[in-house]
Amino acid sequence: MLSVVIPSYKDPVLHRTIDSLLDNSGGEIEVIPVLDGYQPNLPIKKDTRLKPIYLKKNVGMRKAINEGLKVAKGDFIMKTDSHCLFGKGYDRIMAEDCQENWLMIPRRYPLNLDEWRISKKGYIKDYHYLSFPKRNIHGFGTFPSEWPQRTYERLKDPKYVIDDTMTFQGSCYFANRKYFMEHVGLLKDKEYTSFFDEPLEVGSKYWLGGGEVKVNKKTYYAHLFKNSNYYEREDAAPRSYKLNRRTRARHSRAAKHWINNEEVGMKHPFSWLVEKFWPVPSWPEERALWKI
Repeated sequence: MLSVVIPSYKDPVLHRTIDSLLDNSGGEIEVIPVLDGYQPNLPIKKDTRLKPIYLKKNVGMRKAINEGLKVAKGDFIMKTDSHCLFGKGYDRIMAEDCQENWLMIPRRYPLNLDEWRISKKGYIKDYHYLSFPKRNIHGFGTFPSEWPQRTYERLKDPKYVIDDTMTFQGSCYFANRKYFMEHVGLLKDKEYTSFFDEPLEVGSKYWLGGGEVKVNKKTYYAHLFKNSNYYEREDAAPRSYKLNRRTRARHSRAAKHWINNEEVGMKHPFSWLVEKFWPVPSWPEERALWKI
């Protein structure tokens, strides 16, 4: 069985995401929407496969995910954002391919919100890398960045249909539940920002703790990217989750924690991960600079 955890805060398309998960599943599934301190205008429908959690107050994405993980009962778990569409049989395909110590990411497409389908204007987003520590609008840290060159170099070669990826965007990931809980566990709340460092924490715990992170191109999901164009829409809802300015300094601390090899139980240093995917965009050739 697959347990799907959906952290949600006032997302108007949560119900469409739930329907996509249920309608396209190919096996036994439980869907756990975690309503983070609010009641939706349209109630969650009655379905034995739905196990909604209603939190009394808004606690943020990380804690909402943790509440879902605590009650998940499936052999596999999947976390997804609350504005996604899924390919037919996504759960069966992922479960058949996912080895015990793998974190698996479906192929990601952009979502056409109005027509609720894959957008023809976007492009496939199979691979991501962790950037060399930098400062951007979110603060200073190492961030998951799209890797289009690697995506298109490996787009049509069948030997890369399931392939290593350095990191991932964060809107959806799939794993063996027992392994995940033993090697990642509940997401840490005080060491990372409210939601932006999820790929750094989870992906690094897999790669540097003895696991692997894979993209599976046999199936897909489409994710709504809420950029400035989205918020110009008259029907746009407020941003569901946003970066807490008070926690931005945690970007820097989290990056230092991993790059300086401070995580307990690491089987590989962080430099091993960069070398594995070398050359990695933005990283300098001088290895002595790979530290903070």
